[in-house]
Order: sequence, then C-alpha cells, then structure tokens
Amino acid sequence: MNVFESASNLSFTKQYIMKKIFLVPLMMVIISCNTSRITSSWKAPNAEARSYNKILVLALINEPDRTTREKMEEQLVEDLKELGYNAICSCDEFGPKAFEDMNEKQALDKLENSSIDAILTIVLLDKTKERYYVPGHIYYSPYVIYHSRFWGYYRTMHDRIYVPGYYSVNTRYFWESNFYSLNAKELLYSAQSQSFDPESKSGFSHEYGQMIVKDMIRNNILAKQ
Repeated sequence: MNVFESASNLSFTKQYIMKKIFLVPLMMVIISCNTSRITSSWKAPNAEARSYNKILVLALINEPDRTTREKMEEQLVEDLKELGYNAICSCDEFGPKAFEDMNEKQALDKLENSSIDAILTIVLLDKTKERYYVPGHIYYSPYVIYHSRFWGYYRTMHDRIYVPGYYSVNTRYFWESNFYSLNAKELLYSAQSQSFDPESKSGFSHEYGQMIVKDMIRNNILAKQ
C-alpha cells in the first residue's frame, strides 16, 4: 500500500467514525423522548376484543396536586374515544372521592346506574427517588481521533479529569393499569410499567395513555370500533 492509499484509508476511517459519533447522540435523543415503558402485561385466556357500552377510567394516585390524576384520566379517555369507544373520566362522572365509604354492592349499583360495563384503572403503586453522579464533561472521541494530535488529546483528557461533576436526582414511577369487565365480573388485562422523570404532566399522560391502549390492542383486548 502506498502513501496515498494509506492517507485515503485514514481519511475514510475518520469520516466513518465521525458519522458514528453524530448518530450516537441522535439515537440518545430519540430514545430519551419516551419516558415510560411497560415492564410486564397479562391477559385472561378467554379475553377477546368486544363492544362495551361505557368504559370508566379510574385513577388512584396519592398526590397533593389533583391535576396528575385528572390529566391521566382525561388522556386515556381521549385515546379510547379515538378507537370509537364511549369512555368517561371518574373525576367527571363521580367526583374525586368516587367510591369512598361504599361497600361493593353500593359501588356496583352506582356503576350500573351510569350504564358503565367496563373499568380501566390507573394506579400509582410507588414513587422512588434515585441520586446519581453526572461527570462534568461527557464526551466520547475514538482513540484514532483524539490521540492522533497532541492538542486534541490534551483538551479531551483535561476536561474529563478536571471539570467537576455534580449530583442529580431522578424520580421513578411504578404504575399498574387493570381492565375489568363488569358484565363478565372478571379481570381481562393487567399491565405494569415504569416512568422516569416526565417533563410535564400533559406530555406524560399522553404518552402513558397511548402506550396502554396500544398494548391492549396488541393483546386483542380492544379493537377499533
């Protein structure tokens, strides 16, 4: 291999690596857009997509601010309506204290009087905070790039060694959604999921609602009307 071929190959290698460097942060941005994921889901063996007269979306969220519960219910209602289902929010239909101080018969009678034949719950099971260390300078440069010139190597390593980092806190949410058929009197679907530091209640509720509805469609619990 002559000098020109060697230089050409080195140039191609650098161009290829630089493309990879550009794609990595881009992929990280795309991945970070989704703050929620389903960790497990289950469906009853006899479950199949069927028609429902009215689906009640009921959230159990112990938060000082009621807007979280309201946003979660409203978004799931919207996602169900997009499929053609008649769905309502528990907060709108019964108020924030829906079934408090009621026994099972009283609650079921109340649901029946409102023509509700299915319930989709949203429950915040737990919320934990995690403290972690963030390096002051996060930059990855392949060996062939930063090591080939003294200054590139010096600046990369200097920042990595001397720029101070900091501590940050992530909040992790653990959710569960169940779908009950009141006519069949049984649980048809259950999904557990996790969320990490949602940027806004509105954006998160939209993401969560779509995620649950899509999984219910995939499991043949719901179908477009």
